[in-house]
Amino acid sequence: MLKKTKFPIFGSAEEKLVLRVLKSGKWWRGGTLKEMQDSITGQFEREYAKFNKVKYCLAVSNGTTALEVALKAAGIGLGDEVLVPSISFVVTATAPLLVNATPIFVDIDPETYQMDPDDIERKITKKTKAICLVHYGGYPADMDRIMEIARKHKLKVIEDCAHAHGSEWRGRKVGSIGNAGTFSFQMSKSITSGEGGAVITNSKEMFYMCYSYHHIGRLEHKGFYDFYLPAWNYRITEFQGAILLCQLRRYKNQLEIKHLNGEYLANKLLNIRGIKPLKRDPRITKRGYYFFIMRYDSKYFNNLPREKFIEALRKEGIPCGHAYGKPIYKYPLFQERNFDKKICPQDYKKVKCPNAEYACENEQVSLSHTLLLGSKKDIDSIVDAIVRIQKRSSRI
Repeated sequence: MLKKTKFPIFGSAEEKLVLRVLKSGKWWRGGTLKEMQDSITGQFEREYAKFNKVKYCLAVSNGTTALEVALKAAGIGLGDEVLVPSISFVVTATAPLLVNATPIFVDIDPETYQMDPDDIERKITKKTKAICLVHYGGYPADMDRIMEIARKHKLKVIEDCAHAHGSEWRGRKVGSIGNAGTFSFQMSKSITSGEGGAVITNSKEMFYMCYSYHHIGRLEHKGFYDFYLPAWNYRITEFQGAILLCQLRRYKNQLEIKHLNGEYLANKLLNIRGIKPLKRDPRITKRGYYFFIMRYDSKYFNNLPREKFIEALRKEGIPCGHAYGKPIYKYPLFQERNFDKKICPQDYKKVKCPNAEYACENEQVSLSHTLLLGSKKDIDSIVDAIVRIQKRSSRI
């Protein structure tokens, strides 16, 4: 029987540090860069930058705002096109809209569910200024090809790492390869403070622009009440910073557990016809999962529809789903064009990403990353449940 891991995992470390913030009476991190760096949140930023092997980290209010400030700092705005994945959470595509750019959807590689580099090249126009990719499910996108394409066409690369805390491509942490990486610390994420986000970068210029755009347009070393850019207040609180600092320290061990259990589960699934893990890629040297994604083929389950398979797996005590359910461009926001059409003239009813549509409608089965925090015995229970369903699939 699958033993469910309670998540988030927390204890006395979080309690003590949050109480320390409460008693200090300093519940925000301060208004100058030095005050911010000297705060508890500043300590988290330094440790998170070190964890990802980058020079700079800026904590912000959530993962969506992290994308917004990164895009603005990269110079993306009115009239620009941003290439985005067809499968992900909606904000990867709405963030360009919020900075007055146009999201252009790219199909997936059917074996990895990541942005297809060939389709990226097909979608580039004279208006394309950036690629905003997602390491979907925690599986790193093909950063070799994507960076090669970006250099060739002089495009900025923003890595949305909301699913991929700690994932590595050729030994480098995701988020450290493009111009900037963004993270979410929302409640369901591998590292969480309820809400929260971060931008990481190796560019000093990028960092200072992100700092200004998250801090109401202030410029460091200028007057506190002098404002230079139209910008947001996307600051994070010291309570969140305290929780994140403790959660990061816990996560280093959790990452190793999830990676090893993910490898174990993937190898087990290779012995079952009709249910595959995403394609193995030796360039991926660490997986920080958000979803463990399985590719379901109904013909090996007596043509049992994917939704019926998910229902049967849940009855076996295995919580699962189909991730976000549909390609982003299928949401009413894009189908009904509920945005300023003068700024974004794209007609999303005409968009077709056949690989993404097939995966969403027929194939994708997702398991939460929390299931990978258990023991190998727990992983075996997932595999055993799938085998039982396959044996009786003609009677379901």
